[in-house]
Amino acid sequence: MGVSEPIRPIAHRGLHDVRRGVIENTGAAFLAAIRGGYAIETDLQAAAGGEPVVFHDETLERLTEAEGPVAALTPDALARIRMKGTDARILTLAELLELVAGRAALYLEIKSPGGADRTLEAKIAEQLARYTGPACVMSFDPGSMIAMRRLAPGVPRGLSAMRFTHLPPGVPPSARFRLTHMLDIDAIKPDFLTYEVNGLAAMGPALRRRHPDLPIITWTVRTAEDRRKAAHFADGMIFEGFRPSPREMAGQDD
Repeated sequence: MGVSEPIRPIAHRGLHDVRRGVIENTGAAFLAAIRGGYAIETDLQAAAGGEPVVFHDETLERLTEAEGPVAALTPDALARIRMKGTDARILTLAELLELVAGRAALYLEIKSPGGADRTLEAKIAEQLARYTGPACVMSFDPGSMIAMRRLAPGVPRGLSAMRFTHLPPGVPPSARFRLTHMLDIDAIKPDFLTYEVNGLAAMGPALRRRHPDLPIITWTVRTAEDRRKAAHFADGMIFEGFRPSPREMAGQDD
């Protein structure tokens, strides 16, 4: 993956459309992305025991008919929970890899709980070692990507960031500055960067100057203005709510 290589548009949490009953991060959304010829972005949370499952939120309430933290339940228990208004269920990473089977590039965002325990990363690395399709990992947590550099050095990895205006209580301003400006790049040695589209105009040029060989992917592109920013400042986009044009699919400015 290099700056000179076009990056296929990446469907945010799959090509989902709740109006049609296609829920984010479900099998239907991933199959729709494959049919559209897109790469796939999705999220990995730790279930009980650190087992990776495909879900964005830390808790179940927003999308499912259950409640409580994802990490409190086993993958088998989570599989019995249905998404609101549908028969869709929460997949494990193993099920996702079997479903996609190399038909689309996977961008796996690790929703790291932080801290010293890297069980989630170890289990992801173990499963990706057996997967033959194109897949990479990324996270907002520099520690997660440092762990993946050690656990799965052959898997491309990316560092994600935004302008962090809110962090949990007790997190010092220096940490916010460090995360916003991606100051852990040297320790991670990432293959690409991802940056939130509304901060891209401010941070993209600086990142490009500091790290000219690293592709920049921006998220989440939803509007016409977002698409203009992505075309001007980034090498690829994670999109939602529209279908990229043929020129965008080819990695060209619209």
